[in-house]
Amino acid sequence: MAFFQKQPLMRRVLYALLPIYAFAFFLYGLRVLWLSLVIFTLGILTEYLMEWKKGKKVSEAVLVTCSLLTLSMPPQVPLWIAGVASFFGVFVAKEMYGGFGRNVFNPAIVGRLFVFITFPVYMTTGWIMPRIHAVTSATPLNILRANEPLELWKLLVGLRAGSLGESPILLILAAAVYLIVTRTASWRIILSIISSAFLFNFSLNLFGVGLSVLPSLLSGSFLFVAVFMATDPVSAPKKPLAQFWYGVVIGCVTVIIRNFALFSEGTSFAVLLGNTFSPLLDEVKGKGVKK
Repeated sequence: MAFFQKQPLMRRVLYALLPIYAFAFFLYGLRVLWLSLVIFTLGILTEYLMEWKKGKKVSEAVLVTCSLLTLSMPPQVPLWIAGVASFFGVFVAKEMYGGFGRNVFNPAIVGRLFVFITFPVYMTTGWIMPRIHAVTSATPLNILRANEPLELWKLLVGLRAGSLGESPILLILAAAVYLIVTRTASWRIILSIISSAFLFNFSLNLFGVGLSVLPSLLSGSFLFVAVFMATDPVSAPKKPLAQFWYGVVIGCVTVIIRNFALFSEGTSFAVLLGNTFSPLLDEVKGKGVKK
């Protein structure tokens, strides 16, 4: 009897994450392995104990949750905090709602934001330059907020400080193409998030307000979250028009938080808000619309 419930869609997401995982290993070495070991062990064990009581298998979706959570962690985050994020994301955001297919919020987003809010010092300090683990560095978003220049080519190639999997922009874009072509992720969500964030941020720039639009969109976890987390088929809307407005909400809220709030990174908060309104958007914008 197989341990995991077979889910081809989730396997395709895992395939898309493999190159990004490999790049994270290249940048941060064994640190990625230790964080993965803690997050995957606690995440799978939590779901197993909850589903075992109901006589069900562990979903392969938990592997996606654990992968996304690992890649969204800062390189120097303590292992115990990564473990708390894994347990909280799977237990509270998924199993308490009844398991796979019933959760309202993306478990990886919930786990990350819980430790981000609860342990902000550990989650927002101690960034390190890739391949030079002894040198601390500010993230590109923090550099932008300090009105210092950034070189776009460095953002594209991914050799900069940040979470484990957020920096390889070209690999993330390639993954987006793969997920869209295989009909694993909604192109409407990805396109509407990126375009709405670009247009809103560009409009602010016209009035001399806000971060520079291109460096901002290539910094932080914006593209990583837009491609892999916002498109979660369970917590995102199902109707085409609803998906478009869902993306607009996420894109615009991200820009607002990044430019006017205390937090330098707003994409995860924006997705959580989008998840909240997802059922309503399906109800309001989905009427009379055929796929």
